[in-house]
Amino acid sequence: MPSENASSQYQIRIKGQLSTDWSDWFDGLSISHDETGNTLLTGDVVDQARLHGLLKRIRDAGMELISVNPITETDDV
Repeated sequence: MPSENASSQYQIRIKGQLSTDWSDWFDGLSISHDETGNTLLTGDVVDQARLHGLLKRIRDAGMELISVNPITETDDV
């Protein structure tokens, strides 16, 4: 069972392209774009409360959430 203090890596996919200027607004997650032009937010999320906070920001800004995926050590980002 993971430690309560251990952060996890996530990749959040949002429809459309956001500028890298949004990184601070998303708590320092890195911003890139996939081959279809959608935005990928990638990085450490300290706990589930923080993850839900990020998802709430996406919702409140009217952005369309495509997917939320944990990144395991075997995944290539």
